[in-house]
Amino acid sequence: MQTYNMITRESVIEYALTFDGAYLDMPFSDHNWKLLRYKDNTKAFLWTYERDGYINLNVKMDPNEAFFWRNAYASVIPGYHLNKEHWSTIILDGTVPDKDIKIMIAQSYDLISDSPSKRIYEAVKKIPKGRVATYKTVAALVGDPKMARAVGNALHKNKDPENVPCYRVVNSKGELAGEFAFGGAGAQARLLEADGIKLTDGKVDLSTYGWNGES
Repeated sequence: MQTYNMITRESVIEYALTFDGAYLDMPFSDHNWKLLRYKDNTKAFLWTYERDGYINLNVKMDPNEAFFWRNAYASVIPGYHLNKEHWSTIILDGTVPDKDIKIMIAQSYDLISDSPSKRIYEAVKKIPKGRVATYKTVAALVGDPKMARAVGNALHKNKDPENVPCYRVVNSKGELAGEFAFGGAGAQARLLEADGIKLTDGKVDLSTYGWNGES
């Protein structure tokens, strides 16, 4: 397995590029600034630059996490040149362990790359074969029961049906989606039946096949 020593800018960038959808950008005329962005929304999750003789990293943080890290290490300080509540600067002076630098970069990536659709797809991936979930259940799993309509919109835009089994989501009555969802007329019914789910009058019995997010 590749190891990354978080002491040089090159190694930090190489590590950051291992995250899905990450890419390097140098948007300013000053090439001292090299940013790592997330392709789906182009937002930066890592800023790298040299300042006062050290490579510095700006990472996004939840304010509570920022409080923890800044108290743990003197070389983790309020973000330079950015919102100091939501961004922190890591000074690569050798005092912050590699593993913690990696954790902070990963946390920043998670904050930047998060989106309702992404969370919805991750929740749908967890629905077991032979079970279904309702739109409301999926919405609750991503943290907002009021997002049921957003769940439906996201599922109909799913670009990876082989890995995100959107056909396992039904409405609160166990009814299937429109005839031309999930691959054409009757496709959802066929996929559910292939999973071992019996349909009655075009509906799924939620008391038998419903899944509420339990392990």
